[in-house]
Amino acid sequence: RNPGEVVRTSLLRADEPAIALISNPADFPDPTCIGEVREPWVGLEVLCRKEDVGPVMQLVQDRRGMYQSLEYLDADLALLRFEVPLQGIILDFFDRLKSATAGYGSMSYEPIGYRAGDLVKLQILLLGEPAEALSTIVHKSEAHSVGAIICKKLKEVLPKAQYQIPIQAAVGAKVVARETLSAYRKDVTGYLYGGDVTRKRKLLEKQKKGKKRLKQMGKITLTQEAFLSVLKR
Repeated sequence: RNPGEVVRTSLLRADEPAIALISNPADFPDPTCIGEVREPWVGLEVLCRKEDVGPVMQLVQDRRGMYQSLEYLDADLALLRFEVPLQGIILDFFDRLKSATAGYGSMSYEPIGYRAGDLVKLQILLLGEPAEALSTIVHKSEAHSVGAIICKKLKEVLPKAQYQIPIQAAVGAKVVARETLSAYRKDVTGYLYGGDVTRKRKLLEKQKKGKKRLKQMGKITLTQEAFLSVLKR
């Protein structure tokens, strides 16, 4: 579970409206049942050197943050205030802040309530099947970019099989990003000598059919590294 993905959804029901608190992306309702989605926001304060103000503002802007104020505490020290979705800072933000400020930046934040947002469930498909443990809730404008990052990272960390593994990111029925993990290939004709083309072709065709059967039965084992690659994007 991603601790930043706690959202409130207003559900459209025939009898009466209902509010659902969603902390697991797998429980995100069908979009046709949602009236409004609200996500938690925080007031964020960042203390940094004067020379790091620009990089800090860019970092927060990339997380959908809204600038509030800038105060210079002395000739070298600046205090920036923002309002930002909790999802934007809960995971790797502190590491990025340290990188942007050469280790000098520090931060604090406090809840300021829930705000409406155009949030969607980004689903990861492996071999065409949903991997619910890898689902995440993102802003609609970020679905393609986040999906592309997740697919690329999964391609790097998932073990190869004897068949190709399509890795897809989808919002509803729409695929927004895709990678393909290539199969590792065993040389089944290595022991043949000469020009026995027909025999080689038959062996390769048999291998191809065997891979197709394996793919139909295939299940992907998700490692801890795969989960972390989704969280730290």
